[in-house]
Amino acid sequence: MAVKTTPYEVEIDISDMERNYYRTHRFTLLRGPNETEEKLMVRVLAFACQAEDGLVFGEDQAEPTVSKRDGSGGIERWIDVGEVDDKRLLRACGAAREVVVYSAASSAQGWWNQVGPKVNRDNLTVYHLRGVPTSGLARLADRDMKLHCMIQDGQIWLTGNEETVQLDLERIAP
Repeated sequence: MAVKTTPYEVEIDISDMERNYYRTHRFTLLRGPNETEEKLMVRVLAFACQAEDGLVFGEDQAEPTVSKRDGSGGIERWIDVGEVDDKRLLRACGAAREVVVYSAASSAQGWWNQVGPKVNRDNLTVYHLRGVPTSGLARLADRDMKLHCMIQDGQIWLTGNEETVQLDLERIAP
C-alpha cells in the first residue's frame, strides 16, 4: 500500500533584514501521514530562516529536512528540525559543510544539554524557536498557503490566514 501524503502549495515572501534577503519562494511541500501541521510549519520556518536559491526539501526520513547541494552533489548545508538524536547529528556533521537545527520544543535547551556534549562540532549551529506553542503555527497552515515572513533582530513574524505569529530566534549552540 502506498504511503499517502498531502500536498501543500506554499508561496512565502521572505524579508530577512539580518541577511538582506528579500525574495518570494513558491514550492509544493508534502506532509506525510504521521506529520502534524505544526511540524510542517516548522519546516517552512527553517526554510525561511535559511532561504537562498538551491534549497530543497528532503523526500524521506534519511535525508535532511532541507538541504542545499554543491555542484558535485555533496551536501553544502544540512537543515533539520526538532530534537534530533546524536547519531543523526554526527552523520549530518560528517556529510555536510554546515549543519543547522531548528527546535520549536519548549524542552530544546534540555535536549541540547543532553545531546550537545556528544556532538560538539564546528560546523553545527542550533536554534530554538521560542514564542507561541507550535499549535499557533498550525493555525497558519493551509493547503494553498500565502505567507509573509519577516526576520529582524532575532525575531520572526510569520503572517498567513489573516493572523501573525511572532517567535524569538535564540541561538543555543555554539
